[in-house]
Amino acid sequence: MTDIIRKGALFLMSQKCYDNYFLEHDFLDIPCFKALLSKGLGLAIIAGSVLVKVPQVLKILSNKSGEGINIVGVMLDLLAISFHMSYSFMNGYPFSAWGDNTFLAIQTVTIAVLVLYFSGRKAQSVVFLLAYAILLYVLNSGLTPMKALLTIQSCNIPILLVGKLSQAYTNYKAGSTGQLSAATCIMMFAGSVARIFTSIQETGDQMMIITFCASTFANGVIVSQLIYYWDKPAGAQAVKAKVKKPKSKKVD
Repeated sequence: MTDIIRKGALFLMSQKCYDNYFLEHDFLDIPCFKALLSKGLGLAIIAGSVLVKVPQVLKILSNKSGEGINIVGVMLDLLAISFHMSYSFMNGYPFSAWGDNTFLAIQTVTIAVLVLYFSGRKAQSVVFLLAYAILLYVLNSGLTPMKALLTIQSCNIPILLVGKLSQAYTNYKAGSTGQLSAATCIMMFAGSVARIFTSIQETGDQMMIITFCASTFANGVIVSQLIYYWDKPAGAQAVKAKVKKPKSKKVD
């Protein structure tokens, strides 16, 4: 039993921190506390990422529509997630520092396929899925040089900002957030905030830290729009509300 507890503890902390906590009983070690907090946050983010975009997927499926969702923004978001995932994986960073991107990629590609499918572009949705699978193989099989991955990762910031802010512009033009899921957007914002801390602690990679700062800003804009447009109807409903006029009664 003791051995199991030790293995579990060493999964969350280094041998030095284990000795500090369990042998020397030094519970005020700040560096160990920060490392443990970072690891715990990272694992919590990964656990949350398994379902973070599921509300969005379910909303599209239930309405059989991707109205209000900017497909270009979704694809750019997918690229940013995939580039970050490949860069971290090929650099050998701890899974707790980037593992959420694996689940985010699966859910984002699902959203892209559904939006294409329900907009009548069924053939394009299949081609897109195949093209994405090929891209993942090229990025994660060693075919792409590390220098190229570093360059791609540096492009993540403009890709991410353009992707998210294009969705924000779509919301602004429509005067609503359409089929965007509030739960998904809020969890994405919270996750990107937490990732700034975990990236500082677990990787120290400046490019990753700056990327998550940009992601936090962009996700914050979307969340702000959700709050602002909360009681306003979605695109098609808003148009109907404007067109529909009350019938006037005849006065004798």
